[in-house]
Amino acid sequence: MPNRAETSLSSTETRRIEGKARVGVTRHLLPSIETRMEELFDVTLNREDRPLSRDEMTALMQNIDVLVPTVTDHIDGELIANAGPSLKLIANFGAGTDHIDLKAARAKGIMITNTPGVFTEDTADMTIALIIGVMRRMREGTRLVRRKEWTGWAPSAMLGRKLADKVLGIVGMGRIGQAVAHRARAFGMQVVYHNRHRLPEALERMLGAEYIPTLDALLERSDIVTLHCPATSATHDLIDARGFGLMKEGSVIINTARGELIDYEAMIDALYAGKLFGAGLDVFPEEPQVDQRLIDHPNVITQPHLGSATEEGREASGERVIANIRTWADGHRPLDWVLEGWA
Repeated sequence: MPNRAETSLSSTETRRIEGKARVGVTRHLLPSIETRMEELFDVTLNREDRPLSRDEMTALMQNIDVLVPTVTDHIDGELIANAGPSLKLIANFGAGTDHIDLKAARAKGIMITNTPGVFTEDTADMTIALIIGVMRRMREGTRLVRRKEWTGWAPSAMLGRKLADKVLGIVGMGRIGQAVAHRARAFGMQVVYHNRHRLPEALERMLGAEYIPTLDALLERSDIVTLHCPATSATHDLIDARGFGLMKEGSVIINTARGELIDYEAMIDALYAGKLFGAGLDVFPEEPQVDQRLIDHPNVITQPHLGSATEEGREASGERVIANIRTWADGHRPLDWVLEGWA
């Protein structure tokens, strides 16, 4: 066994690893990232790229220094409590950490890192794509062509909605929300936003965004609502039946953040009642299951959690994971250290 000198940092630990750090990776990453990990670390990889069972995750966490999970892995308090004593870093692949029990990790002296910012542009692109797709009824149009039911151009056929002058309500104005606002301006949209904290006035002017103090007021004013906030106990079912009731008749909802933000039963009721014109969804409460009623609705676009799915983004995230592990193994505090309760 390699010698490990440990230095306490508050209630987490950083250490200098003599030899190669033992790293366990829960999912198959890009080949270039896995090759680099094999060069740098004593790494256990998941070549099958299937979610690990609870028993497999428990076994993996016994004899490693670093765990590299993804959003599909629920690293709860029990898993952390049963982890081997050598596990002192969870280097998450991705920005969100709502799938990791941060308090349990802190209590056991395990440091958490993430990869913030690498998927910002990709997720913002997907958000705009869903907005356009729903507003222009692209799913319906594609279905007509593929079923050979299109009878030709007609002046009143398949009418959608233009984006210019529509009010886009952004819930959560972090990196991704700001990137969406920047793109929306190019389409001539009016941007309003609700956030826990108001942005600096100079940034609001740059983005052309107006702050709305309450979520209710934003829902009432927006033609399109797009969600970009983390999944927490405070944001669970953030948009529920009451929220959908406040939205305009014929409005649109977009979700590329987390499925838990929306009461999906209430949304389905609003869709089939005609309250909503449509929805663009990239995330769901119980992935990979998707409610058949959403699949059947003619103007609901359902994507299989592809917001971050670009070669560039996934490679950048992998590189950040490697950098965080190397910094920690060298005895330094990683740049992307996640403080308890913050992500």
